[in-house]
Amino acid sequence: MSTTKTIKAALISVFSKDGLESIVKKLHQQNVIIYSTGGTEDFIKNLGIPVVAVEDVTSYPSILGGRVKTLHPKVFGGILNRQDNESDVQQMTEYNIPQIDLVIVDLYPFENTVASGACEANIIEKIDIGGISLIRAAAKNFKDTVIVPSVNEYATLLELISNQNGATTLEQRKLFATKAFHVSSHYDTAIFNYFNTDETYFKTSISEGQILRYGENPHQKGFFFGEFDKMFSKLHGKELSYNNLLDVDAAVNLILEFKNDQPTFAILKHNNACGLATRNTMKEAYLTALAGDPTSAFGGVLIANGKIDTTTANEINSLFCEVVIAPSFDEEAVAILSEKKNRILLVQHEVVLPNSQVRTCLNGLLVQDRNTITDTKGDLKVVTTTAPTEREIEDLIFASKICKNTKSNTIVFAKNGTLLASGTGQTSRVDALKQAIEKATNFGFELKGAVMASDAFFPFPDCVEFAHLVGITAVIQPGGSIKDELSINYCNENKVAMVFTGTRHFKH
Repeated sequence: MSTTKTIKAALISVFSKDGLESIVKKLHQQNVIIYSTGGTEDFIKNLGIPVVAVEDVTSYPSILGGRVKTLHPKVFGGILNRQDNESDVQQMTEYNIPQIDLVIVDLYPFENTVASGACEANIIEKIDIGGISLIRAAAKNFKDTVIVPSVNEYATLLELISNQNGATTLEQRKLFATKAFHVSSHYDTAIFNYFNTDETYFKTSISEGQILRYGENPHQKGFFFGEFDKMFSKLHGKELSYNNLLDVDAAVNLILEFKNDQPTFAILKHNNACGLATRNTMKEAYLTALAGDPTSAFGGVLIANGKIDTTTANEINSLFCEVVIAPSFDEEAVAILSEKKNRILLVQHEVVLPNSQVRTCLNGLLVQDRNTITDTKGDLKVVTTTAPTEREIEDLIFASKICKNTKSNTIVFAKNGTLLASGTGQTSRVDALKQAIEKATNFGFELKGAVMASDAFFPFPDCVEFAHLVGITAVIQPGGSIKDELSINYCNENKVAMVFTGTRHFKH
């Protein structure tokens, strides 16, 4: 038996009618019998095209306020029968069941209804029963039936039946079935997550994905699953790579800490800030951030908390960088930054980031709440006899924001709204401190009067001692070590101010 099938009868029951008219007209031209019900039936009638009501096939009306329309053996028998099975063929004749070769469905918009803030009663009514059943039935019987599971596949179907005069191959039907199970599983996951209150259950489904050039390294495959276009408008440049996306993610989370501050500019490399500054103008902020580590800035990701104007763009243009992100750009700034054909320019939109973070671990996943705590002045507990000055408090909060978004173990030095240096991703806190001191020294920064932030407590007083010896005058850390007093005593003896926040900011 040939695996190529010609569509002779179609069942159409959809929520979205966008693009449906052309399909219905093409099916009519090809002498396809069309079955439908409810609003879709009315839509087809209004086009002046013959349509058979499902109720006329089943001898049952739409009942229970439209909850039951297509759920009937004469409908599902027409979809699920195996045309190469003698018993099925006999029963189709015995029970006068019409053959259905094509099923077109578009489900009730459950996710959009939830997102709209609708009441529970309205949300429940948007749980599609008949539609999801039609999708699964037709997809299961892909050997004989074509399933179009959403409005997103209307155009594909129209092209196929137009080019092939209503015929489909087994391979094409199987591809439609794959998309159908993708739609149904995503839909059921959304419904489950609406009802679920047990945090030990985890289900997620992302309906959109894209193939990346490669993963972290050229020999690894890479994919991104998410709605990138909701977060950004891409103005210019090449396709983002796996590593670009990781850096963009780190940049977005970092600059979020400074969303309501004066003009702030950050430069990141391998997910860590190598330069960051807050100033009166974006140009000043950029130039100061760049001076923090001009070597690491090469090939980095740049992000601003406000508009990038023409004068700032002129300065940026002399630096080789992969990505530049801002809430907006001057028109001339875009033209300047677009002179480098591969440089990626992104306008960041107002988007709420997910509440949870997910990563693979061993043969499963780790899930945690996103770290949404940002240390503020009200969180600071002065634990030394010397209290920090107002200027030092501002710098301590500034340094803590950077520290929170830097790989552990980390130490951050800051002064006058400027990142002077950081030690990142070290196996010991002392090593992170020594790395920060070395970087600050190499780039000629004076650490006298600077402040220090640590992502976790000091188990010994060595860190505050080394910091004091290079000029650090104030320290911010979570506290919580059984030996906190050793660090406090050293600070008291040397008139160094230290505050505890009570919140650790590990980042691995």
